[in-house]
Amino acid sequence: MSDPTVDRRGLAAAVLAYALWGVFPLYWALLAQVPALQIVAHRVIWCAVFVVSWLLLSKPGWLRHTLRSPVILRWLLTSSLLISVNWGLYIWAVTHHHVVEASLGYFINPLVSIALGVIVLKERLNRAQWLAVAIAAVGVIWLAVHNGSPPWIALTLALSFGLYGLIRKLAAVDAVPGLAIESLLLMPIGLAWLIWCAVDGSGVFAQGLLGQDALLILGGALTALPLIGFAYAARRIPYSMVGILQYIAPTLQLLCGVLLLGEPFSAVQVVGFSCIWVALALYTADGLRPRRQRNSA
Repeated sequence: MSDPTVDRRGLAAAVLAYALWGVFPLYWALLAQVPALQIVAHRVIWCAVFVVSWLLLSKPGWLRHTLRSPVILRWLLTSSLLISVNWGLYIWAVTHHHVVEASLGYFINPLVSIALGVIVLKERLNRAQWLAVAIAAVGVIWLAVHNGSPPWIALTLALSFGLYGLIRKLAAVDAVPGLAIESLLLMPIGLAWLIWCAVDGSGVFAQGLLGQDALLILGGALTALPLIGFAYAARRIPYSMVGILQYIAPTLQLLCGVLLLGEPFSAVQVVGFSCIWVALALYTADGLRPRRQRNSA
């Protein structure tokens, strides 16, 4: 049965996070001339600066409280590695005109989240929800088969973020401190890479392009907002629901790629994506049924 007592704040946080991720291609496309690894390094560094500064001002002692258990540090180390892989590949895909394929990865991702929710967390789906999952799987398989080769970009994005979400759900840590620790763990690697690029002459930061520098810095803040919302939601709503809500982001990404960035969208893709949208409508309708029944009562 669907859970009739879904946390409304968790649901709202998830929707906002996915909407922001959905329009991110437009932002990263502005930095197409910057190497993907340098963008990732700047995301990590400036995200750490913004989030840690806010915590130092608002929650003294947050670091000691967050790392009260060595297990938490191990969880966050793993999640930081997963999100860095996801960020790097996604930015490379966007800046190399693979937005549609990247959106396929985030269409596959909800299936990964739903599977993890059922297998690892022992969450249960009803018949309508299983039907929705099956229809979405058919759409993904259709797209993969007609692509002519395994969609490695899409599969890697889906698996890395699905596992990231599962770890953030299992880790007993609040959303903002958890993101701060992840960013701090990755920050030395990012700094080392940017220093190396500056030494060998390939660095792009502080080269007189103030607009580009501002975009790189602001990218850190924009990185923090949806991840905080996602981590907040993942601990408060069923992970299978997190999975289906994730279709918001790739749908918006697809629209950005096709309508605004000029990428092609073939008839084969229309069929596959339509299956996924039907599945989303079915799953959403089933989730709304208990609320309608309560309102009628």
